[in-house]
Amino acid sequence: MVYRLEPTAGGGDRTTLAGEFGMKPDEAAEHHEHLEHTAGGGGKKVAILIAVLAAILAVVESGGKAKQTEQLAKNIDVSDTYAFYQAKTIRSTVLRTTMTLLDEVVPETASPERKAKIDKTLAEWKDTADRYDSDPKGDGRKELLEKAKHLSAERDEAAMAYHNFEYGAAALQLSIVLASASVITAMPALAGVSVVLGGVGTTLGALGWFAPHALHDLMSGHGDGHGGGH
Repeated sequence: MVYRLEPTAGGGDRTTLAGEFGMKPDEAAEHHEHLEHTAGGGGKKVAILIAVLAAILAVVESGGKAKQTEQLAKNIDVSDTYAFYQAKTIRSTVLRTTMTLLDEVVPETASPERKAKIDKTLAEWKDTADRYDSDPKGDGRKELLEKAKHLSAERDEAAMAYHNFEYGAAALQLSIVLASASVITAMPALAGVSVVLGGVGTTLGALGWFAPHALHDLMSGHGDGHGGGH
């Protein structure tokens, strides 16, 4: 490569490209200014791209943390509800077993007053056992089991949404890295890949909010809806 010194208006010299590239000094100067202008414009566009990606990443990570907290809270609720259900089952079993034993050990020679008292006690225990099995107030075994299943479904949906947000955040982070690398290496192709990954990350984040089970259905190979039981 050959460089030439060219006098400037201020009395100094300016080094320009010439020689083996077949460029005259003024042509080399114009080419250099064109490259600087092109690089500057591309750098601004990439800077805007990085800013947009960073904003989307912040929103996606915020959604992921919210769903992670919801998942943990629902998991505790599911555990508590199943524990309550099991306690009601034990009480009902013990009570019905006691009723059977008491009914069998009543002597035939018992006085009518004693038999009436025992029958009243058995009737009260039966009502209590029936309430353990199903209670209109929502504390029966039947109601608790349905509640536990509903909470389990909500917990699983929050977990799927959290995974969507995590995958989306990872894609957005890679997108930002590639966008930054495109400026340093002056490789526009990296910026193109960054845009694609940014779109993927944004899509996954949107799925986390609006269709958390869609990715799970796609990966598991079935499209059965999860919202039918809600």
